[in-house]
Amino acid sequence: MLLTSFVIATAIATVYEPTWESLDQRPNPQWFEDAKFGIFIHWGVYSVPSWAPKDTYSEWYWNHMQNKEGATWKFHVEKYGEKFQYQDFAPMFKAELYDPDQWADIFKRSGAKYVVLTSKHHDGFCMWPSAQSWNWNAMDIGPHRDLAGELINAVKKAGIKAGFYYSLYEWFNPLYKQDVNRYVEEHMLPQMKDLIIRYQPDVLWTDGDWDYPSSVWRSTEFLAWLFNESPAPKDIAVNDRWGKGCRNRHGGFATPEYGHISEGPLMEKGLFEECQGMGKSFGYNRNEAAEDYRSTAELLHLLIDNVSRGGNLLLDIGPSADGRIPEIMQERLLEMGKWLEVNGEAIYASDVWKEAPKMEHFRFTRKDKAIYAIALKWPPEKWAIPKPKEYSNKPEVTLVGTSIIAQVEDGGNEWLITTPCVSPAQIPCQHAWIFKFQY
Repeated sequence: MLLTSFVIATAIATVYEPTWESLDQRPNPQWFEDAKFGIFIHWGVYSVPSWAPKDTYSEWYWNHMQNKEGATWKFHVEKYGEKFQYQDFAPMFKAELYDPDQWADIFKRSGAKYVVLTSKHHDGFCMWPSAQSWNWNAMDIGPHRDLAGELINAVKKAGIKAGFYYSLYEWFNPLYKQDVNRYVEEHMLPQMKDLIIRYQPDVLWTDGDWDYPSSVWRSTEFLAWLFNESPAPKDIAVNDRWGKGCRNRHGGFATPEYGHISEGPLMEKGLFEECQGMGKSFGYNRNEAAEDYRSTAELLHLLIDNVSRGGNLLLDIGPSADGRIPEIMQERLLEMGKWLEVNGEAIYASDVWKEAPKMEHFRFTRKDKAIYAIALKWPPEKWAIPKPKEYSNKPEVTLVGTSIIAQVEDGGNEWLITTPCVSPAQIPCQHAWIFKFQY
């Protein structure tokens, strides 16, 4: 008991120095490692025009407007006129149908374990009443509501972890363009600390880091404050976007985006979170049609593949300017939740099976004395997996979600499985099916 108390006290008392050498010793929170599935939310002034060429991010609308030969500027002039500025969208961002409790209910039913809202994207518009962004925040203009605060309260009330995305830089902030050091001191750091002190988020997900190294952003200084002194939960999760050269090297977890992976050790350790939208944009893009959205099966396969490699999936939704989650996005989330209700034991708090074979239509996870073979297609009549080195006894193989037991034969170095013959009424779910090898 005394030893246990000493270990706990030592962990609580850990003090991190404002250096990467010290900060990188901090373990990733266990809740984050176990969660596996989170929801990203891109919502803001850009949700009013909500348009981009296909395969382009709609939340970059203001930036793309600067190219007078580009498709976004052409769309803008046709729909709003040449004199209509991006700032003129702010009063139109009203969120009049926004119901954070309804959002939280959808998130809970989706099976997601955490939610990350864009508190401020690169346009600088704040979703909370930020003193540093007078008249360019959701309390002063547009909705006249603390959108961020309302959501984090509703999500936490639903029993889900909640946090924020925050862009370090702002495209057109005059102070940023004139004097980045003053911008960091007078604007960025006060905003980030305000978010932490007001809301005590479970996640802080930074972005917009690429213009300068972490020393200019004073990232190590901020993180030492966050971990040592701030009122944030001691198990707050942070990502890797803290300055030029930091991605996949420093912070808690790597953030590959649409499969793009920087070189570095975090991915190699399985400390990563893939982020993608359901289509090709994070913000809602009215230019995307139904066929541009991935099916529920494709999204679940994306989740399964990332989890089988030790990572998480942060799946994005883009609400509309009036505060609704588009129906097609709701449908995908709720269908994923139905699958996770049946199969969550193979996903949440699972580990990588390091001996897993490479099979086109199978992915594998493990937990305790069980190995899960996740079939992305209904398997053939006969298939096999290698025998785990750590277990010598013959496993019982069941179809997760049922009491159906598959026949298992000893094939020397592998187990030979006969896929059970089942009727459609006996199949517990769609999209992917899991066979549990219990040792």
